[in-house]
Amino acid sequence: MSDRIKTMVVNQLLKRDIIDTAVLDAMSIVPRHRFVSRIYRSMAYTDNALPIGHGQTISQPYVVALMTQLLQLDGKHKVLEIGSGCGYQTAILSILSKKVITFEVLSSLSTKSRKRLTKLGYKNVDFHCADGKNGWSKEAPYDRILVSAAPETIPEVLIEQLAPKGCMVIPVGSLYDQFIHIITKDKNEQIHIKKSTPVRFVPLV
Repeated sequence: MSDRIKTMVVNQLLKRDIIDTAVLDAMSIVPRHRFVSRIYRSMAYTDNALPIGHGQTISQPYVVALMTQLLQLDGKHKVLEIGSGCGYQTAILSILSKKVITFEVLSSLSTKSRKRLTKLGYKNVDFHCADGKNGWSKEAPYDRILVSAAPETIPEVLIEQLAPKGCMVIPVGSLYDQFIHIITKDKNEQIHIKKSTPVRFVPLV
């Protein structure tokens, strides 16, 4: 682990509320500087969202770690990710999951993400360059769903694609009033919703 990654993990994650050792290990392994352009690499391990083009950003490390921790991954789950962006969150999910199906609507980001993760050796990811706001019923149900863009309300179509005992983590709200929501479906397919941390993501449209 490089000194910069170690500092990120200790100061930005451990000193806050990231306690899942598997998540901390994954955050220690994935080289965040490989997911941003050269002009931002000196800032890659600061706790900041950084531009990746097309008005999109790579989320700050703490938010990536928090949303991943909330999913409670065990290495056996099939995960649907909506909004892969540069692929950093995808890489974290790949380490902690059996399979990741990821959607990115912007073709240039999707192509770069696929090439980057392939080069780095992540083999359990299926990439789709398409609008993922309605999920993908072909491979449903999913054990876990992570959404990296914010709808104003929780999409019912994604809840429908969640497996019994499944969990979805999604930012919900308007641009300046968003909160992470944790949606779980119990074994009887009853839905439970918990509101968590305030965040700011691009809209899911």
